[in-house]
Amino acid sequence: MNRVVITGAGTINALGHSVPETFEAMREGRCGIGELNFRDVERLTIRIGGQVRGFEAEARFNRQQMALYDRFTQFTLIAAKEAITQSGLAFHGDLSARTGVVLGTAGGGVSTWDDNYRSVYEDGKNRVHPFVVPKLMNNAAASHVSMEYNLKGPSFTVSTACASSNHAMAQAFAMVRSGMAPAMVTGGSESMLCFGGVKAWEGLRVMSKDACRPFSLGRNGMVQGEGAGIFVFEDYEHARARDAEILCEVIGFAMSSDASDIVMPSKQGAARAMANALRDARVNPEAVKYINAHGTGTAANDKTECAAVADVFGPHADNLMISSTKSMHGHLIGGTGAVELLACIMALRDGVVAPTIGYEEPDPECALDVVPNVAREADVQVAVSNAFAFGGLNAVLVLQKV
Repeated sequence: MNRVVITGAGTINALGHSVPETFEAMREGRCGIGELNFRDVERLTIRIGGQVRGFEAEARFNRQQMALYDRFTQFTLIAAKEAITQSGLAFHGDLSARTGVVLGTAGGGVSTWDDNYRSVYEDGKNRVHPFVVPKLMNNAAASHVSMEYNLKGPSFTVSTACASSNHAMAQAFAMVRSGMAPAMVTGGSESMLCFGGVKAWEGLRVMSKDACRPFSLGRNGMVQGEGAGIFVFEDYEHARARDAEILCEVIGFAMSSDASDIVMPSKQGAARAMANALRDARVNPEAVKYINAHGTGTAANDKTECAAVADVFGPHADNLMISSTKSMHGHLIGGTGAVELLACIMALRDGVVAPTIGYEEPDPECALDVVPNVAREADVQVAVSNAFAFGGLNAVLVLQKV
């Protein structure tokens, strides 16, 4: 099997419009969550989120592109440009024919749905733009990335709620490891921060009105974010032959299904995914130093995840650092695992572990080192990225320093 490395990373999210900006915010423990700003926000009960600030789509895309690109696609293309530019790859010939795109999203073009339902039902219009369907479809972002960069290999979208990005990146990893593709563009994006998107989530009663405080006693729910994280996964020998900069290596993954409840997480399902990912990576639990947790800030998720970590890692769980960057950038739903992978790269490459901010008081049911409020310098050789989704769908990636 081929070794798989990451040679490019790109992002736009509530913490920054690039990877360096995001790393700086994570190091500083800066919060990107604030008051939401969009039409009819005053009709919502939940009015905070990790919204991308200072973003003007019209300054980046022309009129024809705007007719085709939902906000989640716009974010994807911006992040993909940064990632592919950093990788140094140019896609021609055999590399173009075999390289593909696998992206994750849960909602796809939610803003497009919202705008056009409003036009038809509220404004009484009888026609919508002819590009509404290609704009809102979940595979729109993957298709536009493939067209923009001449990527003719396996390309598709994965939609598994909050684990979409990790599932997508796992598929890209498997393709490069097997030799099916020399490189893959992968990650995920989401933009549900519009009236209809937030109103739907309000109905679940899992949202906080004031802050995301993962693992902290008295936490009262998740906070949504938006944005994208995109990466270039590449065969190690291919990258080495062209003297590419390697950010880290992806060494294992696993997926599992709780098969128990549509919204309540299962300790057994999460533990099985982590244990199998370590087995696939061929590393002992004691080798892991950092876990980027799913850590949503809900009472059920956080205590279940901590219990699963304790089961898998045993006594070594007390030596782990486990943080949730959702406390800073919010929960990007289908795009969240991709932005969170950046925290793993920062820990492995730069030796800085992002904190769990908003932490106020220890919870006996989350009695692990959650890196409260302040980033920490550490020598991290192996990191784990967890994603546990509604529907009981779990995806875990294991990465190591190169």
